[in-house]
Amino acid sequence: MSLLEEVVLDLERHSAQEGWDAPPKLYALVSSAELRSSEPELAQQLELPAETDTLAALEQPPLPAEASVEDTLAAIAWPDAVTGCALVLERVVLPPEVEEEIPEDAGEAARWAAEHPKREDVRMVVGVLRDGTRHSALRLRRHDTDDEVLVGPDLVPVLADVLAATLEPDEPAVPHQPEPAAEG
Repeated sequence: MSLLEEVVLDLERHSAQEGWDAPPKLYALVSSAELRSSEPELAQQLELPAETDTLAALEQPPLPAEASVEDTLAAIAWPDAVTGCALVLERVVLPPEVEEEIPEDAGEAARWAAEHPKREDVRMVVGVLRDGTRHSALRLRRHDTDDEVLVGPDLVPVLADVLAATLEPDEPAVPHQPEPAAEG
């Protein structure tokens, strides 16, 4: 099992112990060797083993409730010391056959979905690394047992893409250079 798989499953189990209806949680994934080197007191506090390299999941401040998760993630850029990131997110999922019934107003649609008899509550844990590695875990509320957690690299590809974009280096803006005047 890869380090990313381990951390995603640990985050999923931790979230399951905390229960449902939790706000989204964002984590920076940092190599334990990097953490021991740059933040030895924090590494000691986290009781990171000195003999092995693992990934430490460092919970970030709560995401703003007034903005969408996607908009918030679009504004994030991680420092180079961050190896990857992970997000724990709960969503209501509806079957495709009811998509045409969804109200157009976003507030009304959320209420409608929350009350729909065919709704599924799902908790997604998605982790990505700078090298492109991805892993996800999904738990349905109606199948809320550890042995029914779905795992795999591509379970939530759009969310993995959004997380991966936070790890891409920001391109510095190239100032506009005026064209040299034509001679003539």
